[in-house]
Amino acid sequence: MVDGRSYAYLLDTMSDFPILPKTDLKSLTKEQLLAFCKELGLPRFRADQLFQWLYQKGASGFDEMTNLSKELRARLKEVATINRIIPSDKQQSKDGTIKFLFTLNDEDKDYKVEAVLIPDFYPDGVAKRLTVCVSSQVGCVFGCSFCATGKMGFFRNLSHGEVVDQVQYINQVSEETYGKKITNIVYMGMGEPLHNYKAVVNSADIISDPLGTDLSPKRITVSTVGLAKQIKQLADDSEPFNLAISLHAPTDEKRDKIMPINASMNLDALEDAVRYYYRKTGRPLTYEYLLFDGFNDTFEDAKNLSKIVKWAPSKVNIIMYNNVVGVELQRAREERLDAFLKALIKHDVRATVRRSRGDDIDAGCGQLAIREGAPRGKTIATTA
Repeated sequence: MVDGRSYAYLLDTMSDFPILPKTDLKSLTKEQLLAFCKELGLPRFRADQLFQWLYQKGASGFDEMTNLSKELRARLKEVATINRIIPSDKQQSKDGTIKFLFTLNDEDKDYKVEAVLIPDFYPDGVAKRLTVCVSSQVGCVFGCSFCATGKMGFFRNLSHGEVVDQVQYINQVSEETYGKKITNIVYMGMGEPLHNYKAVVNSADIISDPLGTDLSPKRITVSTVGLAKQIKQLADDSEPFNLAISLHAPTDEKRDKIMPINASMNLDALEDAVRYYYRKTGRPLTYEYLLFDGFNDTFEDAKNLSKIVKWAPSKVNIIMYNNVVGVELQRAREERLDAFLKALIKHDVRATVRRSRGDDIDAGCGQLAIREGAPRGKTIATTA
């Protein structure tokens, strides 16, 4: 409703009112799209048609929606628009990883984000698993010392439509390049996903919708630096996707040195949130653990990490760090990785190792950032 009148009424008496701003359909959830269609006097199935055109077929304009009448398309043009992010560039690594640069549709800002397609292959070279690493924010406010995105600072949240746009476009490239649709999505690109809670949850719902990308929630993982309140909210909202926690150090003393968020949300707060999450959902989780040479890769670190793993059923994903310019921390050497793994096994910790991918094009974990001529945004870090 607008001033107590329906869109249908406004269209009939357009000359009596000032021109209203058009509704961006990509800013609406499925329920909001249904309400929008109801205001136009359209039956429910029209909302499903629009949703499918937007989020499955990737329509950029109403003329593409061929199962809508010309009259309806013309009517939609008068009251609505479809804003999409703009693919600006892409680079392909020697290992097959593809990094994408997208420009956002802001009138007065030149905001950009990056996203990555990470392929895994069978021995014969056929693509087995195709993972999209999506961004949820322009920059990040949390300022982790090892992360290039954190050094940008925070500029703005992405809408759920902008997140889904990344997935849709990369899905097309995946089919063209590897002959197969994407198989997994991780919210581990630019930004802290749970700092943009509504947009991330709404985008994951759209991606898993049968009229959207139709990807199982079991193949969607949302990562967080440890926002305790939002972890509990995920549990209360019964969100069905996977949860990963970017831990990176097993004690408050070490975590304080590399992750400013730990000063206000320490491991005690994280433990409380993790136990709450498991009690409510019964689902295991993953701890992401960047291994830094001589910093968090000792036998004592493994012992402390094993205590955290016992908070709830979980596993540890050890990530081989992609070195970032200006960061003193370095990737752990192979012999230290081997010793750390043996220590984890001794403490009955399930652990996997994620090797570096796409680091020759700065597409690896912690490397995504818009650098050229970019100002610094907001950050909780005390030093630049």
